[in-house]
Amino acid sequence: MKTPTHILITACLAGVVFASPPAVVTLAPAAPANPLSFLDGRVTFDVQERVRWEIRENNYDFNSAVRSLTDDNWILNRFRLGVMLKPAPWLKIYAQTQDSREYLSDRQDFPGVLAAEGDDAFDLRQGYVEISNYEKCPWGLKIGRQVLAYGDERLVGSSEWNNFGRTFDAVKLRYQQKDWWVEGFASTVPVITRGKYNQSDLFNGTENHREQVFSGLYFSTTALSVQTTDVYAFHLHENTNALYQPTAIGDTNFFTFGARVKSKPGAFHHEPAAVHDGKAMADGKTTPPPPAPAPKVLGLDYDAEVAFQTGKVRGLDLTAFAAHGGLGYTFDLPWTPRLGVEYNYASGDTNSADGNSETFQNLFPSNHPRYGFMDAFSWQNMHNPAISLKAVPCKKITLEADYHLFWLATNEDVWYRANGATAVRPLTPLARNADKFAGAELDFLVTYKPLKQLGLTAGYSHFFAGDYLRNTGAHDDADFGYVQATIEF
Repeated sequence: MKTPTHILITACLAGVVFASPPAVVTLAPAAPANPLSFLDGRVTFDVQERVRWEIRENNYDFNSAVRSLTDDNWILNRFRLGVMLKPAPWLKIYAQTQDSREYLSDRQDFPGVLAAEGDDAFDLRQGYVEISNYEKCPWGLKIGRQVLAYGDERLVGSSEWNNFGRTFDAVKLRYQQKDWWVEGFASTVPVITRGKYNQSDLFNGTENHREQVFSGLYFSTTALSVQTTDVYAFHLHENTNALYQPTAIGDTNFFTFGARVKSKPGAFHHEPAAVHDGKAMADGKTTPPPPAPAPKVLGLDYDAEVAFQTGKVRGLDLTAFAAHGGLGYTFDLPWTPRLGVEYNYASGDTNSADGNSETFQNLFPSNHPRYGFMDAFSWQNMHNPAISLKAVPCKKITLEADYHLFWLATNEDVWYRANGATAVRPLTPLARNADKFAGAELDFLVTYKPLKQLGLTAGYSHFFAGDYLRNTGAHDDADFGYVQATIEF
């Protein structure tokens, strides 16, 4: 005899077996066949090839008098090959390999050394098993090496600009309903290691015994018709004593609590309804009018996010805060221009000798291009107002210009680069007495998508050195340019 539990599980996996046939069947236009899909979609391959040429000048030392190894140009190449197996509608098995290379640079091609992207020959980027069929059952489970990305990825993301990207060795459980979902996960980040299998140090892959565990709960709902609303809680534990032996400094063990809202595209602009001939639709003899083109996404848009942190970081009591707010308007004009303004703030430590830390911890973000395309800042110890202008002269081309201003929240803490760890200048008496204005950045970006599978991007950025750099040493302006091509199937 089946129990109610057996009946529930059977219903979730098998779904509804009997249903009344519809009175009228309307066939939608067939989607283009995927040339890399076989056996009725049970086996599907995906391929990505990305090549980027970069040139940088004074990006790291702001000093034209010194020809450093980072004042150079180089080529970055990334190749990915993945395969998805779907033996059943509720079961997915995915594996993806990645090969990343850096060519023609003066610096050594070791990941992270002198800001190098470096080389990482064919390695496992993703490999997971997923059990889910949300049309039949609200529960889903995903186990293995995978991408974790939440919200606008200010705290947790795949960092796709980086030539390696970021994945997590994780267990993730999801519950999904019509207008809301919640996920819980526990994870650790694999460490990119040249010449070796990229293994997370929870399993001593890099032999530093950090035993990192990053876990959390993330809730998202569209119950409010004009926006997406998210609430989250993250926890990070690291055995940081092991990293700084023989000097014990204490472990890292803190929580991040936050909320985010983001307007739905076009929520505050409504196109007038199309007028059709009622007879043509009713008598069944006249061909109905062609479908109307997709409406433009016009009008007001907004987004905001706040986060609070408490606990321990490297043995220090942590209390930190960060906030973001953005507002934009897309005009019903030629080229569909959008004008946007935003402000980003993150706390810094006001006293490095008091046994406490107020430096916001940026966790595992996709910082490019949140705070400028030159990646000079992370969401730490900063004030950052910005203005942007975007236009679409034709369907395949997008133009964008951004202007950022940067101040340190406190000059008792350092200026953190996009990696969240590297300081632009050491915390010296000069830095403590310096002006807090770090500088301004002007970014230009052009994207062109001539084909569905091909994307082309070109960008140029200029950093205007501010008084903080002038008060602490070399203070020359910096430049960055790149051209990138991406082919994806």
